[in-house]
Amino acid sequence: MPIIQALDRALRILDLFDEQTRELKITEISSRMQLHKSTVHSLLRTLQMHGYIAQDEDNGKYRLGMTLLEKGQLLLRGMDLREVARPHLESLAGVKGQTTHLVILDGAEGVYIDKVEGARAAIRYSRIGRRVPLHSSAVGKVLAAFQKPPQLERLLRGYTYATRTEHTIDSEARFLAELEQVRAEGIGYDREENEPGVRCAAAPIFNHSGSIAAAMSISTMVAHVDDAELAELIELLRGEAAAISQRLGYREAR
Repeated sequence: MPIIQALDRALRILDLFDEQTRELKITEISSRMQLHKSTVHSLLRTLQMHGYIAQDEDNGKYRLGMTLLEKGQLLLRGMDLREVARPHLESLAGVKGQTTHLVILDGAEGVYIDKVEGARAAIRYSRIGRRVPLHSSAVGKVLAAFQKPPQLERLLRGYTYATRTEHTIDSEARFLAELEQVRAEGIGYDREENEPGVRCAAAPIFNHSGSIAAAMSISTMVAHVDDAELAELIELLRGEAAAISQRLGYREAR
């Protein structure tokens, strides 16, 4: 069977990356492949277009792209984020009848990827697939707070602090101060900032590399849950989020 040269070269570029070689300059790739820089550039552009290669905006180096992770996850049975998190969402929702959510970051917004409706808390706003602002939601604050500084800076570049209720954060200065508190406590709060009458708390879920993978939250109706009961739920939330992180391979630094 004849070899398709362009495909062979593209796959060989992917093979250049390993545990010791996370990033490469185009000149390094050209040298290792023994190909002209213009040829390598065309191959990289094609791989980048499909998400198999990504380019760092700060240093211009190339690294493996998220598409490879997405494809790799298909091979890891039982490690799908929703499958891993679902029992923990159900467990927390069942304790006091409150609604729980699983949210991931997409661009500069959160996206609900799972929800367990509590018997005592009918949260109208949230549904699977719906987007949620970072500045007015507990999950959004958590997803932003645990980004690395360069990623957070890019995330907030041009971000708009739209008012949703009278309690909504309305400036970057206030938002950054809030994120400091989230990092310190390990919990993000929504104090009727996104929907009147609803308070939420969220905790981070980390993956095997220590990066934030998602946020897990519990949403309560102000009329039904007092401060003491919310504090109790938050401690349970911490435990469930930590358990999910552990199942995803996360090991907290000692």
